[in-house]
Amino acid sequence: MASFYAASAAAAATSTATTRLLPSAANRLTLSSSISLKSLRFSPVISHLYVRKTTLGRISSERLSYATVTSPISAASIPEQLKSARENIKELLKTTYCHPILVRLGWHDAGTYNKNIEEWPKRGGANGSLRFEIELKHAANAGLVNALKLLQPIKEKYSGVTYADLFQLASATAVEEAGGPKIPMKYGRVDVSEPEQCPEEGRLPDAGPPSPATHLREVFYRMGLNDKEIVVLSGAHTLGRSRPERSGWGKPETKYTKEGPGAPGGQSWTVQWLKFDNSYFKDIKERRDADLLVLPTDAVLFEDPSFKEYAEKYAADQDAFFKDYAEAHAKLSNLGAKFEPPEGFSLDDSSP
Repeated sequence: MASFYAASAAAAATSTATTRLLPSAANRLTLSSSISLKSLRFSPVISHLYVRKTTLGRISSERLSYATVTSPISAASIPEQLKSARENIKELLKTTYCHPILVRLGWHDAGTYNKNIEEWPKRGGANGSLRFEIELKHAANAGLVNALKLLQPIKEKYSGVTYADLFQLASATAVEEAGGPKIPMKYGRVDVSEPEQCPEEGRLPDAGPPSPATHLREVFYRMGLNDKEIVVLSGAHTLGRSRPERSGWGKPETKYTKEGPGAPGGQSWTVQWLKFDNSYFKDIKERRDADLLVLPTDAVLFEDPSFKEYAEKYAADQDAFFKDYAEAHAKLSNLGAKFEPPEGFSLDDSSP
């Protein structure tokens, strides 16, 4: 799906590369002299990265070895490379219809944040940790390896972009390209460097908990979000499908999904499941179509009194939904992130 609960289908070949990285002030590298990372199953090749590093005014060469998705890890992103990556993502969306899974990737990287933990990266959040196999194996992340494979060629092309920024850039761009609101994003997120820094499993929400309202509040309140933000972010279910072989929810196919676009199958929340609008709230409220999915965590939005206030509002007023969604999406994308520069930067500014 488009957010936390279910997977959408997308697949792309991932490639590997050995890269020589020259010194550049823009790269803002803070790599240590020895990094050892565990490989992802789909990227078993061990790469060697040669980094020229300035220390106390002297240039020295150091050899770094790591095994993971094989492209260099930078500590903060280069604005011009991010802008170019955004254009590449737009082209990717046109050919693969991967909007839902890219939204979900960004959400799941950020959605592990715990406001009660101050230390980075233990607090979780948007730090690029979802690229590691140990986190991709979490049950809530089923299928997201396909999103990573889609983005990996772009990451390799733009080595001055962090995974943390790339995931959030892809998520926001997917919403906008599907007809959704402009998201007021900022960038400069620092990546974690090793799988040991990944959060423990269990921080993301379930689709069918015994008490849906209580569960949603436990998870989202832990992130510092409120009832309004829970409801408006749920509206991203207007994009995507649930696949029972991954999430355990939904039909194998419906009249709306049997022919794609993209890989056919799954059950969508809305009829036009690649269009970002307020159909999700209308369809959940009416429940007139058995081919449209309603999870327990969807239904509760019109059952819980506090949630219902906002769900009714968004069903009736798409402009209000878009305004509140843009703000909530941007807030979610920043959760737990460490920025360099500390204030971050916007791609819409003339300078970082």
